[in-house]
Amino acid sequence: MGPEALAQVLRPLTSFVPPERRADLIVGLAEGDDAAVLRLDAEKALVFTVDFFTPVVDDPYDFGAVAAANALSDVYATGGEPLMALNVAAFPADLDPAVIEAVIRGGAEKAAEAGCAVAGGHTIQDAEPKFGLAVIGLAHPDRLFLKTGVRPGDALVLTKPLGTGVITTWAKNGAVDPAALGAAVESMKRLNRDAARVFARFGVRGCTDVTGFSLAGHALELAEKSSVRLEIDSGALPFLPGARAAVEGKFVPGGAKRNRSYYESKVAFGNEVDPVVRTLCFAPETSGGLLAAVPRDAEACVRELRALGVEAAIIGRVLPGGYGPGIAIL
Repeated sequence: MGPEALAQVLRPLTSFVPPERRADLIVGLAEGDDAAVLRLDAEKALVFTVDFFTPVVDDPYDFGAVAAANALSDVYATGGEPLMALNVAAFPADLDPAVIEAVIRGGAEKAAEAGCAVAGGHTIQDAEPKFGLAVIGLAHPDRLFLKTGVRPGDALVLTKPLGTGVITTWAKNGAVDPAALGAAVESMKRLNRDAARVFARFGVRGCTDVTGFSLAGHALELAEKSSVRLEIDSGALPFLPGARAAVEGKFVPGGAKRNRSYYESKVAFGNEVDPVVRTLCFAPETSGGLLAAVPRDAEACVRELRALGVEAAIIGRVLPGGYGPGIAIL
């Protein structure tokens, strides 16, 4: 579902929160953040999210691992640690049980890597496979990462290269470069756990993960919800090997067109920005990195991230709001 349709569907639901829960619901539909957050007490908040999708890769184990990493990412993007998850799955009635087992095992092993117990779930029959997780985590209510937490002067740090959407579309439609697909799969399977922990140590309070609404769309959410402007250096953006070749071969997912249509009026591109880079800024990502506003020592933060194997880069800065477009990509 595109961003415009999703916003229209969800808008009426914000009025249905019971009064006895409203005071403790730190993040709900009204805030539109990466996960819902309910305050339990002064020290603990419950973080809850769900995400599932159709296969983005052919290998069933990798599909399960990617889907799990993608679902877990919303907890990390909110500043939480995953505790428990339930499978959310749909499979054709005639699908080989070994394939189903591989999908579920891939998800469970990725969740275990995150220290998260998969404790069951729900499966239905459907013509097209679907898999993901509903995840519960914990966070400190005063140390959450929220889309409203970005401030002027912060540096923008992205923790994974872009390009998973166009590369997986290439794989579905043509003879994809095996090295490019392999790099994309490894990126999608990588947890955002280390990135979130480092960001917490550097005082991050504004963050999101980059997924289906693209870098431009998710960055715009930060800008609008925090009433700031973001300036992104297109030359600093990291891309997966093969991302450019995928766009040049016209292997661009349909979601890129929807994202461009919805967000482009609020994004200003510099005249020198390559058309391929413009397309990649609107292309959906799967299990992408965290986009965080780092308030201090951004270079030290990136060095620490890279020492842990996180492919982080400083991609821009935060400016005061009040004039101009929400994002400038120069």
